[in-house]
Formats: sequence, C-alpha cells, structure tokens
Amino acid sequence: MDSFEKIFGNPHDLVPILEERRARGETIVFGNGCFDLLHVGHVRYLEAAKTLGDILVIAVNTEASIATNDNREPSINPCEERMEVIAALEAVDYVVPLNAAIPIPLIELYRPHIQAKGTDYSLDKMPERFAVEAGGGRIEFVGDEKTHSSTALRNALRERGEI
Repeated sequence: MDSFEKIFGNPHDLVPILEERRARGETIVFGNGCFDLLHVGHVRYLEAAKTLGDILVIAVNTEASIATNDNREPSINPCEERMEVIAALEAVDYVVPLNAAIPIPLIELYRPHIQAKGTDYSLDKMPERFAVEAGGGRIEFVGDEKTHSSTALRNALRERGEI
C-alpha cells in the first residue's frame, strides 16, 4: 500500500474500513503521538504495537492539539509531513490526525481492541483509559525504556548551536 493511501485526513473516513476488518475477526490496535523528530524509540514503539494485533492505527497530534500541552514545544514539522513519515513505516497500517488534547474522540470512534502506549505511561496517567475500557478494549505498554525523546534531540541540537 502506498503511504498516501494509509493517511485519512478525515478520521471518520477510516471507520468503514475498520468495521469491515473487525467483522473479519482482525484485531485493531490504536496508538498516538506527536512524532515530530522520528527516532529509534518511536520505531521500537510502533513495531511493538504492531505485534499486538492485525491493524495498527496511529493518530498524529496536530499543531493545535500540541499547543494544549503546556509542557510541549511547538512541532518543528507540520502535521501533514509527520503523518506522511509515520505512514511510510511498514508497521503502520493507517494514520489519522489527532485534533484533541487526548485521543478519547478517536478511541470512541474506532473502539480499538488494544491501545498501545509507551513505557513512560501508567494507567493512572491515562484519562483515555476509561474510553478504551468502555469500548471493550485494553491497554498495553510497549516499546523500550523511555531513553529516547524528541525533547532530548532538540536539546542536543541547541547545545550544538544548530537550533
């Protein structure tokens, strides 16, 4: 599948495809993130998430959703480009924008069997947990230890005077 065929600018357009695949007994895995400066931690997270099921749907934070988090710097790359990079990865089946601060609207829309979260999260830090469970899903923590981050990359570039 071409990378652009994996991208759904309108998240609602993906629903019929997911429903068809669910009807065939396939397991839907959902994940989300900013994915601004792609690094090995992202790749490990996405590949581990894919092993949990048949279909991996990734929601990429829009600039507006990033701006709702006071602890996060604005993205360097626009959402459309970040979605394209994520769609190019073999582990990812579908990519949608995440317009909300937390992915509850998409979780309610897609009703994933599994939500994949990075190892830096815990159930008590996940307001979307209840939406996942209400839809009959569960949460799995995947990927490596949180020793890689876009923030660390930005800081390293600042120290070098490159940004």
